[in-house]
Amino acid sequence: MQGKSWMIWTGRALSALFVLFMLGASVAPKLFGMAVAEETLTALGWPHGYVLMIGLIELAGTVLYVIPATSLLGAVIMTGLFGGAIATQVRAESPLFSHILFSVYLAAFMWGGLWLRDARIRSILPLRRLTGEN
Repeated sequence: MQGKSWMIWTGRALSALFVLFMLGASVAPKLFGMAVAEETLTALGWPHGYVLMIGLIELAGTVLYVIPATSLLGAVIMTGLFGGAIATQVRAESPLFSHILFSVYLAAFMWGGLWLRDARIRSILPLRRLTGEN
């Protein structure tokens, strides 16, 4: 196991960065009723009143992701949420690299962290070498 410990620690670091970002920059403003959360969603075309519901979904997915037994379920829930965020940004005609793809960047940290720290995920989603054969 010594040889794979760097993977586990790197995965934990990526996962921690993802979780800290989600809690601090996305969940907290929504759950604490900060004006910036409502203003941002309104500017993106969401009707008034969806902030709390979206914040609770984000919190649930993030908490499930943190718990080892439910981390895969949390990642799947968050992936669905990210798809909705991408669709919202596309509809609002937001900039590609800074806004539309931001959820892809978050998902890369989330899935990368999970893949590195969980051998079961690596067995389901193995890296394959290109050999020229199919």
